[in-house]
Amino acid sequence: MTETELMLKGYGLTTAEFYYRMPDYRNVLNSFVWQDYDLAPDHPRLFEFVDYWQREIEGPLHSVRFTHRKMIAPGEWRNVTGEFNLH
Repeated sequence: MTETELMLKGYGLTTAEFYYRMPDYRNVLNSFVWQDYDLAPDHPRLFEFVDYWQREIEGPLHSVRFTHRKMIAPGEWRNVTGEFNLH
């Protein structure tokens, strides 16, 4: 599915910043930025990624901050069924 199709289905861009600790350096806090198209308010893709992180990545999560923005609002899109040229 294209980004435009996702946006028309109600998806918006979710940006999350993950703070985590390295396994060998527990006193150092690192960050990782993740973006994907997701559905608010449940954010299934974000929580799927959090589950993946906890299952597959050795650096334990400290915290996650995220924001979500719909790129196309219902009133900003209209379907055009035809086009014609003048002159």
